[in-house]
Amino acid sequence: MSLAASMLLGLLLASPPASPAQALHAQCRARAADPGNPWALAHGMDLDGKAFRARDGRLAADVIVGDFLHRAPGDAASADLFFDARTAAGVPVEPHPALQVKTLLVAGVPLSRRFPMRDGSVTLRALVEDLKRDFRPALAQSPDGAWTLDALSHVLAPGDTFRDGAGDAVHIDAVMDSALATLEAAQADLAAGMKAGAREVPKRGQGIYAHPCGGLHWFQAVASWARFASVRRAWGRRLDTQVEVLLYRLDSEARQYETALSAEPAYRVRLLSQMVKFYGHLLESLGRYRDEAGWRPTAAQTQAVQRALTYLERATSRLEATGAYRDTDSLAASDPQLAWDLVGDACHAARGWDLWQPRAPK
Repeated sequence: MSLAASMLLGLLLASPPASPAQALHAQCRARAADPGNPWALAHGMDLDGKAFRARDGRLAADVIVGDFLHRAPGDAASADLFFDARTAAGVPVEPHPALQVKTLLVAGVPLSRRFPMRDGSVTLRALVEDLKRDFRPALAQSPDGAWTLDALSHVLAPGDTFRDGAGDAVHIDAVMDSALATLEAAQADLAAGMKAGAREVPKRGQGIYAHPCGGLHWFQAVASWARFASVRRAWGRRLDTQVEVLLYRLDSEARQYETALSAEPAYRVRLLSQMVKFYGHLLESLGRYRDEAGWRPTAAQTQAVQRALTYLERATSRLEATGAYRDTDSLAASDPQLAWDLVGDACHAARGWDLWQPRAPK
């Protein structure tokens, strides 16, 4: 990191945040702005949208595409466009297929937006077309497909079809129906526990717990598709049930985290980091569902959201008290994955927090 960048980071983190929410925002905006870490930049965009900038002053979207997108040799109109999973130094770029394109779309970047590259330029529309060519039917059942499904749900509508790389017609309705069925299967243990009135369903890496980020990105992709009235009619109460399962999971998982914190004090930072990840992603998921699909939570569901906000606030306070946010840079040397989580999950949690704050009347 340059001296100027170090000084800027120091200024951003110099004053202790006045609240846990401010701690999340400060952690995200300061450390996600690294122009050498496109994965972190994407998480900054998750919080602040297309206006988020890297520490060098460039828009994060321009850095992500301009510095890290590759174009395979071939005709410019059809050449394969791709991000590496990681840089040569091991920094994450796109560890999940379509993570960056999904980020640009959800952040509100228009399809016509043109990005400069080392070998010319490219539009977001071209990236979307490349994503379609790269589509594989297995992504509708694979935990790694969540970002692809979310991206497609933002550029397609019910009844649309497209051609994949093999030239086969892909029907988006069938893809998203399969995605909902995958969510139902993944949450089956939790659904059974909810129906039986169990206080909790143990996490053993089963079902939804085998998904990245606990499957919350998968929920977001499925729920986003429900913004279409025809989809809501076709799915009936199936998605409503998955929302109920997610809210049941909130307290089931919270109890297990508290038990683990008492039993495993040596893993305190890691456990608190996981708590921030879960509560933040859950709030973000439900906030997006409300804003994109018009979900209207019941009184009981609203109370559950308020509990999630309280859980997030408490977990953040406890995590900050360990010094983990202050020491993220030094942690990166011994445990880079934990350091990345401390940045990315702060961004998701800050976004989840913001989505559920009172809004000024329009």
